[in-house]
Amino acid sequence: MSKVSQTAFGQDSRIVLNIYMVIFFSYMFLPLILMVAAGFNDFDTPSVTVWRGFTLKWFGVLAQDTRMWSGLINSFIIAVAVIAVSLPLGLAGALLVARLDSRYNTLIYGVMVSPLLMPGIILGISTLIFWREAGVSGGLFTAAIAQASYISSYTMLMFMARLERQDITLEEAAQDLGASHIQVFKRITLPFLKPTILTASVIAFLQSFENYNTTIFSIGGSHTLVTEIGSRMRFGLTPAVNVIGIIFVAITIICAALYVVFREREKVRTAAIK
Repeated sequence: MSKVSQTAFGQDSRIVLNIYMVIFFSYMFLPLILMVAAGFNDFDTPSVTVWRGFTLKWFGVLAQDTRMWSGLINSFIIAVAVIAVSLPLGLAGALLVARLDSRYNTLIYGVMVSPLLMPGIILGISTLIFWREAGVSGGLFTAAIAQASYISSYTMLMFMARLERQDITLEEAAQDLGASHIQVFKRITLPFLKPTILTASVIAFLQSFENYNTTIFSIGGSHTLVTEIGSRMRFGLTPAVNVIGIIFVAITIICAALYVVFREREKVRTAAIK
């Protein structure tokens, strides 16, 4: 290929790449931009095509919406409960599959990931019926259990991926020196899993917070932020819902910025130690 052809090919590639990047970022961020704009529009329904002027009144409307705030609190309570349940279950399952030398490992693995293949409706209804037979009515507890039944499978997969990278000879050497299984887990395995514990906690929280299908069929008469928004879709929404999105976008940007700053400081600290 001649230099002229290579140059032309390189220019065409850059054009295609630029077009792709424009389409990609438009697909990713244009809905967010429109959502933010609608949150500041003085119009009764979320819209940017009908612009009635800039306003902050929807922030006040949201602040006075007690049902939205109670749904938000319920969402946080359920998410924390899901983390408390799904992380130990996921870790136990990962250790069982990774450390158990059995011909039934494939079967055990299949059973543990099977909740991921079940529709959320089935998980929600079955959980509600089971606990109702046990005398527990639908509420935050049943919603947390229903969510944890499949989110624990996610955490198990994350822990398994981390355990596959661990040098098992460290645990064997510690046991040869007289350490018990509990001591090995506390001193070697658990510190090795700390990054995954943090990541799995974040994933479990987000999976729980945004869940709708499983929650709506297991929560009974209670509600979360997502189920409340879903129920209002039938009667029409106000831009106060957009304000919720604006707040979460702002929180996400702040957290991302803090994470970048933290990582850069860690790199500088590591380079200084070396």
